[in-house]
Amino acid sequence: MNILIAAVGGQGAVLASKVLGKLAQNIGKDVKVSEVHGMSQRGGSVVAHVKFGDKIYSPVVEKGSADIVLAFELLEGARYVDYLKEDGILISNTQKINPMPVIIGAVDYPEDIKQKMAEKNINTKFVNAMDLAKESGNIKTVNTVLIGLLAKNSPISKDEWVKAIKETVPERFLDVNLKAFEMGYNLN
Repeated sequence: MNILIAAVGGQGAVLASKVLGKLAQNIGKDVKVSEVHGMSQRGGSVVAHVKFGDKIYSPVVEKGSADIVLAFELLEGARYVDYLKEDGILISNTQKINPMPVIIGAVDYPEDIKQKMAEKNINTKFVNAMDLAKESGNIKTVNTVLIGLLAKNSPISKDEWVKAIKETVPERFLDVNLKAFEMGYNLN
């Protein structure tokens, strides 16, 4: 399975990639994870590549090979749809975080992102993960809400996902993250 995580710095992409890596290890798969932080500390893009299977040789998800693009922000999802393979799925938060060119007024945030993706005939699942994270009790659980939706759309048992979260998330944040995971998992 090839998963590309696209986020903005501070949204929890690194933790999400660790959960996926632990999940793969727990089910006996070879796993490779590669994270590109870039200007993440300044609200820039963060991309994590997660690949697992019987034998993985490279940690990089190539364009056209991702089973899933997991986007923590709408524009980040749009930037990486070319990484999806033909029957891949884009799971995207609908949250909009203005990148620097929008903040300084050089460009406008694209308003028709979801429509453009629909025109490309991409299998998409959009969710307002921020609202669900707030409802779970912590806005920093957007990542776990999205992991829940990813889990629902994967062939791996829910119990394995929960186990990986329990083994990865720090104890003091575990309950709120498990609640957020359930909220994402229970989406249609």
